[in-house]
Amino acid sequence: MQNYIWSGEKVRLRPVLASDWEKFHLNDLDSEGARHCDVIYFPRSEEGTKAWAANQAGNVPVSDNIMLAIETLDGELVGSMSTSSCDRRHGTFKYGVAIFREHWRKGYASDAIKILLRYYFEELRYQKVTAHVYAFNEGSVALHERLGFVQEGRLRNMIFTKGQHFDECLFGLTKGEYENMTK
Repeated sequence: MQNYIWSGEKVRLRPVLASDWEKFHLNDLDSEGARHCDVIYFPRSEEGTKAWAANQAGNVPVSDNIMLAIETLDGELVGSMSTSSCDRRHGTFKYGVAIFREHWRKGYASDAIKILLRYYFEELRYQKVTAHVYAFNEGSVALHERLGFVQEGRLRNMIFTKGQHFDECLFGLTKGEYENMTK
């Protein structure tokens, strides 16, 4: 599967499967991980997570917006990523990535982002990507800087968690910057 467009050096992207529910359910119990990727929601039952995974498995992409599972090349589910605000007219999109805590700092997020960028820039003709990163998520800030993203802005007091407000950093990468990154 070396030339499979959805594979990288460490991970591959694939659809979310109904059978993935248990890993996602366990991840939902990690409050600090949830805080870094999104927000802490009300608890969800196992049946609720099973229904969510089954719904994701049955979803057909709307435009170029999609939710994908991230698994190692050995087939272990390690996280997910999604695209949003895909605008073909302007050639812009956003994405988010979440790696389960026990798999942090193994290069999986970086590899998954590279796979996604390759597809959106080289196959779908997008010309710009934006990532919104919570300022307190120092690992994600460093990751995007390492990948060549430029911090284009900072929205003050946009995220409320742990009893206080935090800034949100806006990172952008153009297709030209991506091409320089891949040389």
